[in-house]
Amino acid sequence: MITRLLESCIHKSLFNGKTIVLYGARQTGKTTLVTKIMNEFGDKGRYLNCEILSVEQSLKDAEPEKLSAFLGNYKVIVLDEAQNIDSIGRILKVITDNLKGIQIIATGSSSFDLANKTAESMTGRVVHFTLFPLSVIEIKEKKDWIDIDALLDKMLRFGLYPEVFTSNEESAINKLHELSSSYLFKDLLKFDGIKKSSLLKNLIISLALQIGNEVTYNELAAKLGVSSLTVQKYIDLLEQSFVVFKLHSFSRNIRKELTKSIKVYFYDVGMRNALINNFNPLSLRSDVGALWENFCIAERVKANHYLGKRVNSYFWRTYDQKEIDYIEEENGKITGFEFKYSDKIKYRAPKAFIEAYNAQVIKIDKSNYWKFVSLSA
Repeated sequence: MITRLLESCIHKSLFNGKTIVLYGARQTGKTTLVTKIMNEFGDKGRYLNCEILSVEQSLKDAEPEKLSAFLGNYKVIVLDEAQNIDSIGRILKVITDNLKGIQIIATGSSSFDLANKTAESMTGRVVHFTLFPLSVIEIKEKKDWIDIDALLDKMLRFGLYPEVFTSNEESAINKLHELSSSYLFKDLLKFDGIKKSSLLKNLIISLALQIGNEVTYNELAAKLGVSSLTVQKYIDLLEQSFVVFKLHSFSRNIRKELTKSIKVYFYDVGMRNALINNFNPLSLRSDVGALWENFCIAERVKANHYLGKRVNSYFWRTYDQKEIDYIEEENGKITGFEFKYSDKIKYRAPKAFIEAYNAQVIKIDKSNYWKFVSLSA
């Protein structure tokens, strides 16, 4: 079993008088992680699946005495998929305030849903964590970089969902198709206002085909025949459900810089490939550059999150096509990164960007990507 980096972070937060909330998309390993922690407490740990009706009914009553009777004499209680409880925020507040000595660990597959239900009532009473698909730095703990290099083709084709990563090629494809259909086009439609499955499907496929390219809400709206506000709402929901994430364009008022575009990436490139039904080997693909860019940036986002590095992330592009794929701003220092899968491709950074922002720009390819994904670059 690959040890998740969040495990030690969650351990440090146990029994500090706060509820622990673990977010993450389905199948990223949330249940496996929290039950592993719970099992360390033996018969003092209890697991409750909030998608089961009997559990949902038993947790509806916020009376401390009734909650205490239902929860029992346990030290660590896992409430899995807690967003299924309508009054979960009120329930967690009562438990945290009244049932001392109990550590609640709640999981949710959407920050939008669970956070909205807990935000007001749980102020100052909750510690939040987010679990993504496996990261390269987590896999590296039991391998070396030579092993990781040998896995690059597999990771770029099938991604890093735990069950997918440990499966053979046929099983990986089946699992990804199941995940992309059952999660994206069923679970997401449960949210208020998300009523058009065809629109959601067309939007996310459009995003999958445009990774690495800048888009605008207006362009997507015109293509899909809906309003830009609808497109923005759907993309925000996909982001809050940990399917995609956005980068905004970087600008400090240099003329000709793009300021309204965004770039949308997938947290998992295997999910992206499932949406466009393309699992071909890299040698047969025309989108290797885009896949590489998405993969590297997603790994950087995971590493920054897990290792507690706070940065502002952007991309940079001008109307005359000068560009930098990814930019990090940390403590006033600006660093740009350009992604080329092959280490034989030459790259010259835009002089205007370097001079305007006193920045350095680093090319990330197969020869040095390990520095980038492990935060050494």
